[in-house]
Amino acid sequence: MDATVSARINLMRIVLISGIIFVHVPHAPATSPYLGMFGGLDWLRVFLADSLFRIGVPCLSAISGYLLFHRGLEGFDYRKTLSSKASTILLPFLLWNTAFLVLVYGAQSRGIGFGYLPDVVNAGPRALMNLGLAIESWPINIPLYFLRDLLLCLLLSPLIAVLVLRYPRTVLALMLAYAVLPLPNGIFLKKSILFGFSFGVAMALHRVDITRMDRCAAPVFAAVLAMAVLLSFALYAFGPEFPAWLDMLRSLSAIAGIFGAWALSVLLIRTSAGQALSRLGGLSFWIFCGHYPLLILFWMIWNRLGIADYPLFYAASPVLALAILVSTHAAARRFTPALAAILTGRRAGGQKRPLAGHPPMKPEGSIAQRR
Repeated sequence: MDATVSARINLMRIVLISGIIFVHVPHAPATSPYLGMFGGLDWLRVFLADSLFRIGVPCLSAISGYLLFHRGLEGFDYRKTLSSKASTILLPFLLWNTAFLVLVYGAQSRGIGFGYLPDVVNAGPRALMNLGLAIESWPINIPLYFLRDLLLCLLLSPLIAVLVLRYPRTVLALMLAYAVLPLPNGIFLKKSILFGFSFGVAMALHRVDITRMDRCAAPVFAAVLAMAVLLSFALYAFGPEFPAWLDMLRSLSAIAGIFGAWALSVLLIRTSAGQALSRLGGLSFWIFCGHYPLLILFWMIWNRLGIADYPLFYAASPVLALAILVSTHAAARRFTPALAAILTGRRAGGQKRPLAGHPPMKPEGSIAQRR
Protein backbone atom coordinates (compact mmCIF):
# COMPACT_ATOMS: atom_id res chain seq x y z
CA MET A 1 0.00 0.00 0.00
CA ASP A 2 1.14 3.54 -0.74
CA ALA A 3 2.91 4.95 2.32
CA THR A 4 0.88 8.16 2.30
CA VAL A 5 -2.44 6.30 2.12
CA SER A 6 -1.34 4.06 4.99
CA ALA A 7 -0.32 7.09 7.04
CA ARG A 8 -3.64 8.82 6.35
CA ILE A 9 -5.52 5.73 7.54
CA ASN A 10 -3.51 5.69 10.77
CA LEU A 11 -4.14 9.42 11.18
CA MET A 12 -7.88 8.96 10.70
CA ARG A 13 -7.91 6.28 13.37
CA ILE A 14 -6.28 8.38 16.07
CA VAL A 15 -8.36 11.48 15.27
CA LEU A 16 -11.70 9.64 15.10
CA ILE A 17 -11.06 7.54 18.20
CA SER A 18 -9.99 10.58 20.19
CA GLY A 19 -13.22 12.26 19.07
CA ILE A 20 -15.28 9.25 20.16
CA ILE A 21 -14.32 10.10 23.76
CA PHE A 22 -16.73 13.05 23.55
CA VAL A 23 -19.54 10.68 22.56
CA HIS A 24 -19.18 8.80 25.84
CA VAL A 25 -18.69 11.60 28.39
CA PRO A 26 -21.33 10.71 31.02
CA HIS A 27 -23.94 13.05 32.41
CA ALA A 28 -26.93 12.90 34.74
CA PRO A 29 -30.52 13.39 33.53
CA ALA A 30 -30.42 16.83 35.15
CA THR A 31 -27.39 17.84 33.06
CA SER A 32 -28.62 16.52 29.70
CA PRO A 33 -27.57 18.87 26.90
CA TYR A 34 -31.18 18.89 25.64
CA LEU A 35 -32.35 20.74 28.75
CA GLY A 36 -30.40 23.84 27.71
CA MET A 37 -29.03 24.54 31.18
CA PHE A 38 -25.62 25.65 29.95
CA GLY A 39 -26.53 27.57 26.81
CA GLY A 40 -24.00 27.36 23.99
CA LEU A 41 -22.08 24.60 25.75
CA ASP A 42 -25.11 22.33 25.47
CA TRP A 43 -25.30 22.89 21.72
CA LEU A 44 -21.56 22.15 21.49
CA ARG A 45 -22.10 18.89 23.39
CA VAL A 46 -24.82 17.87 20.94
CA PHE A 47 -22.64 18.86 18.00
CA LEU A 48 -19.65 16.83 19.19
CA ALA A 49 -21.38 13.79 20.67
CA ASP A 50 -24.55 13.34 18.62
CA SER A 51 -23.47 14.76 15.28
CA LEU A 52 -19.80 15.27 14.39
CA PHE A 53 -18.07 12.30 16.03
CA ARG A 54 -20.85 9.84 15.21
CA ILE A 55 -18.98 9.50 11.94
CA GLY A 56 -16.31 7.49 13.77
CA VAL A 57 -18.04 4.10 13.63
CA PRO A 58 -18.82 3.97 9.88
CA CYS A 59 -15.41 5.47 9.04
CA LEU A 60 -13.49 2.93 11.11
CA SER A 61 -15.63 0.16 9.62
CA ALA A 62 -14.81 1.33 6.10
CA ILE A 63 -11.10 1.35 6.94
CA SER A 64 -11.33 -2.24 8.18
CA GLY A 65 -13.10 -3.44 5.06
CA TYR A 66 -10.69 -1.64 2.75
CA LEU A 67 -7.58 -2.98 4.49
CA LEU A 68 -8.91 -6.53 4.50
CA PHE A 69 -9.26 -6.62 0.71
CA HIS A 70 -6.76 -4.02 -0.50
CA ARG A 71 -4.73 -6.83 -2.11
CA GLY A 72 -7.79 -8.01 -4.00
CA LEU A 73 -9.91 -11.12 -3.68
CA GLU A 74 -7.07 -13.33 -4.91
CA GLY A 75 -4.91 -12.20 -1.97
CA PHE A 76 -7.60 -12.96 0.62
CA ASP A 77 -7.14 -16.07 2.78
CA TYR A 78 -10.26 -16.61 4.90
CA ARG A 79 -8.75 -19.13 7.30
CA LYS A 80 -5.62 -17.05 7.81
CA THR A 81 -7.74 -13.94 8.30
CA LEU A 82 -9.86 -15.55 11.02
CA SER A 83 -6.74 -16.85 12.74
CA SER A 84 -5.13 -13.41 12.62
CA LYS A 85 -8.22 -11.53 13.78
CA ALA A 86 -8.63 -13.88 16.73
CA SER A 87 -5.48 -12.35 18.20
CA THR A 88 -5.83 -8.79 16.88
CA ILE A 89 -9.54 -8.23 17.64
CA LEU A 90 -11.18 -11.08 19.56
CA LEU A 91 -8.51 -11.53 22.24
CA PRO A 92 -8.18 -7.79 23.05
CA PHE A 93 -11.99 -7.53 23.16
CA LEU A 94 -12.20 -10.37 25.67
CA LEU A 95 -9.34 -9.07 27.81
CA TRP A 96 -10.47 -5.43 27.99
CA ASN A 97 -14.14 -6.26 28.46
CA THR A 98 -13.63 -9.07 30.98
CA ALA A 99 -11.20 -6.99 33.02
CA PHE A 100 -13.76 -4.18 33.26
CA LEU A 101 -16.52 -6.68 34.11
CA VAL A 102 -14.42 -8.10 36.96
CA LEU A 103 -13.62 -4.61 38.25
CA VAL A 104 -17.29 -3.64 38.19
CA TYR A 105 -18.24 -6.84 40.01
CA GLY A 106 -15.60 -6.17 42.65
CA ALA A 107 -16.79 -2.59 43.14
CA GLN A 108 -20.49 -3.44 43.24
CA SER A 109 -19.92 -6.31 45.67
CA ARG A 110 -18.66 -3.62 48.05
CA GLY A 111 -21.64 -1.38 47.36
CA ILE A 112 -19.81 0.92 44.93
CA GLY A 113 -20.93 1.82 41.44
CA PHE A 114 -24.61 0.91 41.43
CA GLY A 115 -26.56 3.25 39.14
CA TYR A 116 -23.54 4.01 36.99
CA LEU A 117 -23.32 0.64 35.28
CA PRO A 118 -25.51 -2.44 34.85
CA ASP A 119 -26.06 -4.54 37.99
CA VAL A 120 -23.40 -7.23 37.64
CA VAL A 121 -23.65 -8.71 41.14
CA ASN A 122 -27.31 -9.70 40.78
CA ALA A 123 -27.24 -10.45 37.05
CA GLY A 124 -28.30 -13.88 35.82
CA PRO A 125 -26.16 -16.11 33.59
CA ARG A 126 -27.66 -14.76 30.36
CA ALA A 127 -27.16 -11.14 31.38
CA LEU A 128 -23.57 -11.86 32.45
CA MET A 129 -22.92 -13.61 29.15
CA ASN A 130 -24.15 -10.57 27.25
CA LEU A 131 -22.18 -8.12 29.40
CA GLY A 132 -19.04 -10.21 28.94
CA LEU A 133 -19.38 -11.43 25.37
CA ALA A 134 -21.99 -9.09 23.79
CA ILE A 135 -23.84 -12.04 22.28
CA GLU A 136 -27.23 -10.30 22.13
CA SER A 137 -26.67 -6.82 23.58
CA TRP A 138 -24.07 -4.25 24.58
CA PRO A 139 -20.89 -5.29 26.40
CA ILE A 140 -20.10 -3.80 29.81
CA ASN A 141 -17.41 -1.69 28.11
CA ILE A 142 -19.92 -0.18 25.69
CA PRO A 143 -17.60 1.12 22.91
CA LEU A 144 -16.33 -2.42 22.35
CA TYR A 145 -19.58 -3.23 20.57
CA PHE A 146 -17.67 -2.03 17.51
CA LEU A 147 -15.20 -4.91 17.81
CA ARG A 148 -18.07 -7.36 18.29
CA ASP A 149 -19.85 -6.19 15.13
CA LEU A 150 -16.57 -6.02 13.23
CA LEU A 151 -15.97 -9.69 14.05
CA LEU A 152 -19.37 -10.47 12.56
CA CYS A 153 -18.39 -8.61 9.40
CA LEU A 154 -15.17 -10.61 9.23
CA LEU A 155 -17.09 -13.87 9.55
CA LEU A 156 -19.33 -12.73 6.68
CA SER A 157 -16.49 -11.20 4.66
CA PRO A 158 -16.34 -13.82 1.86
CA LEU A 159 -20.06 -13.41 1.21
CA ILE A 160 -19.84 -9.61 1.41
CA ALA A 161 -16.87 -9.60 -0.98
CA VAL A 162 -18.62 -11.73 -3.60
CA LEU A 163 -21.80 -9.66 -3.42
CA VAL A 164 -20.14 -6.23 -3.68
CA LEU A 165 -17.89 -7.50 -6.45
CA ARG A 166 -20.77 -8.73 -8.60
CA TYR A 167 -23.58 -6.36 -7.65
CA PRO A 168 -21.89 -3.32 -6.02
CA ARG A 169 -24.60 -0.70 -6.55
CA THR A 170 -27.50 -2.93 -5.57
CA VAL A 171 -25.79 -4.39 -2.52
CA LEU A 172 -24.53 -1.05 -1.21
CA ALA A 173 -27.95 0.53 -1.78
CA LEU A 174 -29.62 -2.25 0.19
CA MET A 175 -27.09 -1.99 2.99
CA LEU A 176 -27.47 1.79 3.07
CA ALA A 177 -31.24 1.37 3.40
CA TYR A 178 -30.68 -1.15 6.20
CA ALA A 179 -28.36 1.29 8.00
CA VAL A 180 -30.56 4.37 7.63
CA LEU A 181 -34.18 3.19 7.68
CA PRO A 182 -35.90 2.26 10.96
CA LEU A 183 -35.44 -1.48 10.41
CA PRO A 184 -34.61 -4.14 13.02
CA ASN A 185 -30.90 -4.45 13.75
CA GLY A 186 -30.84 -8.21 13.38
CA ILE A 187 -27.53 -9.69 14.48
CA PHE A 188 -25.73 -6.33 14.50
CA LEU A 189 -25.74 -3.89 17.39
CA LYS A 190 -24.91 -0.94 15.11
CA LYS A 191 -26.23 -1.18 11.57
CA SER A 192 -23.87 1.38 10.07
CA ILE A 193 -20.92 -0.95 10.75
CA LEU A 194 -22.10 -3.40 8.09
CA PHE A 195 -22.49 -0.65 5.50
CA GLY A 196 -19.15 0.97 6.33
CA PHE A 197 -17.32 -2.36 6.16
CA SER A 198 -18.99 -3.31 2.88
CA PHE A 199 -18.26 0.12 1.41
CA GLY A 200 -14.57 -0.29 2.24
CA VAL A 201 -14.56 -3.77 0.70
CA ALA A 202 -16.16 -2.40 -2.48
CA MET A 203 -13.57 0.39 -2.76
CA ALA A 204 -10.77 -2.16 -2.46
CA LEU A 205 -12.13 -4.85 -4.79
CA HIS A 206 -13.12 -2.41 -7.52
CA ARG A 207 -9.73 -0.72 -7.33
CA VAL A 208 -11.22 2.71 -6.74
CA ASP A 209 -8.58 5.42 -6.54
CA ILE A 210 -9.32 6.72 -3.05
CA THR A 211 -7.01 9.69 -3.60
CA ARG A 212 -9.07 11.02 -6.50
CA MET A 213 -11.03 13.27 -4.16
CA ASP A 214 -7.89 14.92 -2.77
CA ARG A 215 -8.02 17.86 -5.19
CA CYS A 216 -11.32 18.99 -3.68
CA ALA A 217 -10.59 17.88 -0.12
CA ALA A 218 -11.21 21.29 1.44
CA PRO A 219 -14.73 21.85 -0.01
CA VAL A 220 -15.71 18.22 0.70
CA PHE A 221 -14.65 18.54 4.33
CA ALA A 222 -16.38 21.92 4.60
CA ALA A 223 -19.61 20.45 3.21
CA VAL A 224 -19.59 17.53 5.64
CA LEU A 225 -18.76 19.85 8.53
CA ALA A 226 -21.63 22.15 7.54
CA MET A 227 -23.93 19.12 7.42
CA ALA A 228 -22.89 18.19 10.96
CA VAL A 229 -23.52 21.74 12.18
CA LEU A 230 -26.98 21.92 10.63
CA LEU A 231 -27.84 18.47 11.96
CA SER A 232 -26.81 19.48 15.47
CA PHE A 233 -29.24 22.42 15.39
CA ALA A 234 -32.07 20.06 14.44
CA LEU A 235 -31.05 17.53 17.09
CA TYR A 236 -30.84 20.24 19.73
CA ALA A 237 -34.29 21.49 18.80
CA PHE A 238 -36.03 18.08 18.80
CA GLY A 239 -33.99 15.98 21.24
CA PRO A 240 -33.54 13.90 23.22
CA GLU A 241 -36.31 11.81 21.60
CA PHE A 242 -35.81 12.24 17.86
CA PRO A 243 -38.56 11.78 15.28
CA ALA A 244 -37.93 8.96 12.82
CA TRP A 245 -36.98 11.28 9.96
CA LEU A 246 -34.34 13.02 12.10
CA ASP A 247 -32.89 9.75 13.33
CA MET A 248 -32.60 8.62 9.72
CA LEU A 249 -30.92 11.89 8.80
CA ARG A 250 -28.45 11.43 11.64
CA SER A 251 -27.56 7.96 10.38
CA LEU A 252 -27.13 9.25 6.84
CA SER A 253 -24.96 12.12 8.04
CA ALA A 254 -22.71 9.73 9.95
CA ILE A 255 -22.20 7.63 6.82
CA ALA A 256 -21.49 10.73 4.72
CA GLY A 257 -18.80 11.51 7.25
CA ILE A 258 -16.66 8.80 5.64
CA PHE A 259 -15.93 11.26 2.82
CA GLY A 260 -15.40 14.19 5.16
CA ALA A 261 -12.95 12.28 7.34
CA TRP A 262 -10.96 11.10 4.33
CA ALA A 263 -10.85 14.64 2.98
CA LEU A 264 -9.66 15.92 6.36
CA SER A 265 -6.89 13.32 6.43
CA VAL A 266 -5.22 14.74 3.31
CA LEU A 267 -5.29 18.23 4.84
CA LEU A 268 -3.82 17.04 8.14
CA ILE A 269 -1.16 14.70 6.74
CA ARG A 270 0.50 17.69 5.10
CA THR A 271 1.32 19.07 8.55
CA SER A 272 4.09 17.92 10.87
CA ALA A 273 1.54 17.25 13.61
CA GLY A 274 -0.50 15.07 11.27
CA GLN A 275 2.57 13.07 10.22
CA ALA A 276 3.50 12.57 13.86
CA LEU A 277 0.01 11.41 14.79
CA SER A 278 0.04 8.92 11.92
CA ARG A 279 2.97 7.13 13.56
CA LEU A 280 1.27 6.45 16.89
CA GLY A 281 0.15 2.96 15.92
CA GLY A 282 -1.36 1.02 18.82
CA LEU A 283 -2.15 4.11 20.87
CA SER A 284 -5.44 4.65 19.04
CA PHE A 285 -6.58 1.11 19.90
CA TRP A 286 -5.48 1.60 23.52
CA ILE A 287 -7.51 4.81 23.72
CA PHE A 288 -10.52 3.13 22.14
CA CYS A 289 -10.58 0.24 24.58
CA GLY A 290 -9.68 2.16 27.73
CA HIS A 291 -11.49 5.49 27.58
CA TYR A 292 -14.98 4.40 28.67
CA PRO A 293 -13.97 2.79 32.00
CA LEU A 294 -11.91 5.89 32.80
CA LEU A 295 -14.80 8.26 32.05
CA ILE A 296 -17.14 6.24 34.28
CA LEU A 297 -14.54 6.28 37.07
CA PHE A 298 -14.16 10.05 36.75
CA TRP A 299 -17.95 10.45 36.88
CA MET A 300 -18.21 8.35 40.04
CA ILE A 301 -15.46 10.33 41.75
CA TRP A 302 -16.97 13.63 40.60
CA ASN A 303 -20.36 12.78 42.08
CA ARG A 304 -18.76 11.50 45.28
CA LEU A 305 -16.99 14.85 45.65
CA GLY A 306 -20.34 16.62 45.21
CA ILE A 307 -19.06 19.22 42.73
CA ALA A 308 -21.98 20.82 40.86
CA ASP A 309 -19.97 22.44 38.05
CA TYR A 310 -20.75 20.03 35.20
CA PRO A 311 -19.14 22.23 32.46
CA LEU A 312 -15.84 21.81 34.30
CA PHE A 313 -16.26 18.03 34.30
CA TYR A 314 -17.13 18.01 30.61
CA ALA A 315 -14.05 20.07 29.74
CA ALA A 316 -11.62 18.23 32.03
CA SER A 317 -12.60 14.56 31.74
CA PRO A 318 -11.69 13.99 28.04
CA VAL A 319 -8.36 15.77 28.48
CA LEU A 320 -7.55 13.83 31.65
CA ALA A 321 -8.59 10.54 30.02
CA LEU A 322 -6.34 11.19 27.02
CA ALA A 323 -3.41 12.14 29.27
CA ILE A 324 -3.76 8.96 31.33
CA LEU A 325 -4.20 6.72 28.30
CA VAL A 326 -1.22 8.19 26.45
CA SER A 327 1.02 7.83 29.52
CA THR A 328 -0.15 4.32 30.42
CA HIS A 329 0.31 3.16 26.82
CA ALA A 330 3.85 4.51 26.81
CA ALA A 331 4.57 2.87 30.17
CA ALA A 332 3.11 -0.45 29.06
CA ARG A 333 5.16 -0.48 25.86
CA ARG A 334 8.30 0.26 27.84
CA PHE A 335 7.91 -1.99 30.90
CA THR A 336 5.53 -4.75 29.72
CA PRO A 337 5.88 -4.83 25.93
CA ALA A 338 4.46 -8.36 25.59
CA LEU A 339 1.29 -7.41 27.48
CA ALA A 340 0.99 -4.13 25.57
CA ALA A 341 1.24 -6.04 22.30
CA ILE A 342 -1.57 -8.39 23.34
CA LEU A 343 -3.84 -5.59 24.56
CA THR A 344 -3.38 -3.62 21.34
CA GLY A 345 -3.73 -6.61 19.04
CA ARG A 346 -0.06 -6.40 18.04
CA ARG A 347 -0.58 -2.91 16.66
CA ALA A 348 2.78 -1.13 16.60
CA GLY A 349 3.96 2.28 15.48
CA GLY A 350 3.62 3.49 11.90
CA GLN A 351 6.27 3.55 9.25
CA LYS A 352 9.23 5.75 9.97
CA ARG A 353 10.18 6.53 6.38
CA PRO A 354 9.11 9.95 5.07
CA LEU A 355 5.89 10.15 3.15
CA ALA A 356 5.86 10.80 -0.56
CA GLY A 357 6.05 14.52 -1.19
CA HIS A 358 6.80 15.32 2.46
CA PRO A 359 10.23 16.00 3.94
CA PRO A 360 11.33 13.88 6.92
CA MET A 361 10.68 15.44 10.30
CA LYS A 362 13.31 16.15 12.89
CA PRO A 363 13.20 13.68 15.78
CA GLU A 364 12.64 16.36 18.38
CA GLY A 365 9.47 17.48 16.57
CA SER A 366 7.86 14.05 16.58
CA ILE A 367 5.18 13.01 19.04
CA ALA A 368 6.35 9.45 18.46
CA GLN A 369 9.79 10.40 19.81
CA ARG A 370 8.33 12.16 22.85
CA ARG A 371 6.06 9.18 23.63
